[in-house]
Amino acid sequence: MAKDTPPRWDRKMQQRLARGEAAALGELYDRFASLVHSQAHRMLDDEPAADLVTREVFGYVWENPDAYDPKQGSMRSWVARLTHRQSVRRLRGTAPSAFAQGYEDGTDDDGSETGDAEDTVAREELEERVRRATASARADYIVASMPAPLRAALELAYIQRRDYRQTAADLGVTEDEARRRLRLGLQLLSTANTRPLEGSSPPGYGRAL
Repeated sequence: MAKDTPPRWDRKMQQRLARGEAAALGELYDRFASLVHSQAHRMLDDEPAADLVTREVFGYVWENPDAYDPKQGSMRSWVARLTHRQSVRRLRGTAPSAFAQGYEDGTDDDGSETGDAEDTVAREELEERVRRATASARADYIVASMPAPLRAALELAYIQRRDYRQTAADLGVTEDEARRRLRLGLQLLSTANTRPLEGSSPPGYGRAL
């Protein structure tokens, strides 16, 4: 679909990486490092592990630029998928050497693929942690990718705990418009299969929203 066509920047970045331009990697890092690190940290709840995943993701991109297919979506989405998969591997205790293999053989980390002896202990608890981390990371990514007006409304409502009247005043819009933005934002967040922003409800919404 036309709306899924990645911007020109993505296609040019892939070409520059394929040519081995170190400056391209630096530009990519400047643009997406905070996304990668925050997503990994949200999933792993471990700063050194998030740092390591960040290095691994950009190392993989540098060594495998042709693995990105512009026809499959934006580079931002691709980098986010790489981050998710590597974070899941670390949650499950899979050796880092399996990182590249997962993309070569098309293995989906959302399924059960390991079966090694060390994964047998507390497997159900681990898989539940993976599911929660995946949903939270997806919610974060959805919020970060929203149009600015929707993102601002959700942040005011769920982070700053503003009710819809205060949200409308802060945004300089009508109360109806504030409600509309929140509805749209919540509809997008519902695809993450998790409650919005840690499961809390903003004050003064309820059925009135």
